[in-house]
Amino acid sequence: MPEPSKLETILTRNWLRRGPLACALWPLSVVFGGIAAVRAQLFRAGLLKSERLPVPVVVVGNIYIGGTGKTPLTIWLVQALRDAGFTPGVISRGFGSEASGPRAVTAASLPREVGDEPVLIAARTGCPVMVGRQRVAAGKALLAAHPAVDILVADDGLQHYAMRRDVEIILFDSRGVGNGWLLPAGPLREPPSRRRDVTLVNAPQLGPDLAAQVRGRGRQRGAVSVPVQMVLEAGQAERLSGTAAMPLAALAEQARQQGWTVAAAAGIGNPARFFTMLKGAGFDPLEIALPDHHDFLDHPFDGVAADVILMTEKDAVKCRQLEEFRDDPRLWVVPVSARIDAALAKQLVEKCRGCSTA
Repeated sequence: MPEPSKLETILTRNWLRRGPLACALWPLSVVFGGIAAVRAQLFRAGLLKSERLPVPVVVVGNIYIGGTGKTPLTIWLVQALRDAGFTPGVISRGFGSEASGPRAVTAASLPREVGDEPVLIAARTGCPVMVGRQRVAAGKALLAAHPAVDILVADDGLQHYAMRRDVEIILFDSRGVGNGWLLPAGPLREPPSRRRDVTLVNAPQLGPDLAAQVRGRGRQRGAVSVPVQMVLEAGQAERLSGTAAMPLAALAEQARQQGWTVAAAAGIGNPARFFTMLKGAGFDPLEIALPDHHDFLDHPFDGVAADVILMTEKDAVKCRQLEEFRDDPRLWVVPVSARIDAALAKQLVEKCRGCSTA
């Protein structure tokens, strides 16, 4: 079965400590950081063009490379904005998208054409979604197609400075800032001190050490972005075929009573997070860590001797479109939803209401 590349595994392991490999790569990280800082400064000085869209823009992103839970956060944010009376739309790069120009996304779109995460967002929220390499162009296309949209959520795009933003949310997970170094010596795209409006941490526990790592500067002079915890909660598990559904804990109990062998597959940025959640629900699965955005065209479950195979929603949007998986009774989907302090939703809404637009 496919696994993340050996180089990726080695780097991921070394990004959590300042060992010999990380130290050897540190000079390159200094160069990377210098280039990134100069680029950001050129945008701030107006020497590189940035453009403001005619509605407020909220960017959801991370500085830790890979997955930290941005998609569940985006889905939560869309609902919070709706509850507050906004009509949100979502723009995204669309990882793996074949098109360079803006492209509308629906729940029926092909992930290979628009990306797996945008399809999941469209399916879960029902709101307008547009992908494109240029976020400004994607935003303009979405607003032209949906004039009622009065706020945009950018799923990723924190480093896409050509698009001005009104609110920035940076999301971390339990890995914090890793070894604290920039790529390639560490896992960070930008320094931990990077300014932002809101700092969220997707972790079961937010202790003082982790909070101190990710604590950053606010975008207002002298302001501090105090970390807020985000927890991912599993919803009701359902068969990929849609023929059955039950609470995750009930499925775990049934598997235990029947003596079923359970496997879990995750093609996400941090598969360990999914496996840990399943263990907390009572499973002890065979872990199948797949590369992020895995396309499943290599039939990774053919050699898996399991009665139940649990997978993420992100993986399910691709498997549902492949005939060989649709009717496999072993495949169960485990949806997750973000739970965040309601006070943060109110804070974000107030920031959005106070945004000036062009």
